[in-house]
Amino acid sequence: MHTAHPDRYADMPYRRTGRSGLKLPALSLGLWHNFGPDRPVETQRAILRRAFDLGVTHFDLANNYGPPPGAAESALGEALAADFAPYRDELVISTKAGYLMWPGPYGEWGSRKYLLSSLDQSLKRMGLEYVDIFYSHRPDPETPLEETMGALHSAVQQGKALYAGVSNYSPEQTREAARILADLGTPLLIHQPRYSMLDRRPEEQGLLDTLDDLQVGSIAYSPLEQGLLTSRYLDGIPEDSRAASDSPFLNSDAVTGELVDRLRALDEIARSRGQSLAQMALAWVLRGGRVTSALVGASSPRQLEDSVAAIGNLDFDPAELTRIDALTAGA
Repeated sequence: MHTAHPDRYADMPYRRTGRSGLKLPALSLGLWHNFGPDRPVETQRAILRRAFDLGVTHFDLANNYGPPPGAAESALGEALAADFAPYRDELVISTKAGYLMWPGPYGEWGSRKYLLSSLDQSLKRMGLEYVDIFYSHRPDPETPLEETMGALHSAVQQGKALYAGVSNYSPEQTREAARILADLGTPLLIHQPRYSMLDRRPEEQGLLDTLDDLQVGSIAYSPLEQGLLTSRYLDGIPEDSRAASDSPFLNSDAVTGELVDRLRALDEIARSRGQSLAQMALAWVLRGGRVTSALVGASSPRQLEDSVAAIGNLDFDPAELTRIDALTAGA
């Protein structure tokens, strides 16, 4: 059993999520990649232990994280039993449902049958009685939003989730989801959008303004843009990189010479701030406090430590923001 560091809460800032009583660490650990049977179990557990010792109290999952789907939840379940059983009440654990999990018409999207069945499966994989946040992972164009939000409300009423969230919803869908949930008596806690210096849709499409208006929290995924906003691509495409494998999330065609030039310029700004490019990218997402938390992945404890070091400088002067805007706005 892991013995947590006694000073684990000394340095990490915690931000209130919307108008709720829940605070999240500025940086949360996402288990989208690196948690499955293709990675050493001890490395996975070492990442989780180090995260908690650094004050990262929030572990974010989805039913389909792996590979294969479900593997990340199973890996977390084993780690919870082995290392974190005494600390469950110090952890925020979230999961989602919306993408394909099993064959047939009931294995994805937003029906009540799928969402609540998926949550039951997720709880079994993780060995938990409840998750702290349960998300609708994506809007369903064919299921009434009332049914999808009703399922989230039921999960909370049944004690299988403490809070309800949505991910990948448009500003208009988010506003309607919040209205439905409020009418049911279960407030919308949080939205999880994709957001980075290179993907500004939450700003451009008005999502951040909508969340401010609704007093709903936000947690950004892919703040490093699938690794582009790190030092890995400053000299082109490494052979062992995600882009080189033509991942469905990042392919080699996206890494153009023009993009590499912009990444190098951003790296120069980061160096002038005493940060790595990845650290500055995380700080940029967290600037000003509009985003509650940023999700980071990690393939090793050292990589996680590097990300957490971003909290040492979350402030930008106007000149820095102007230079960053010139290199990334409209990207």
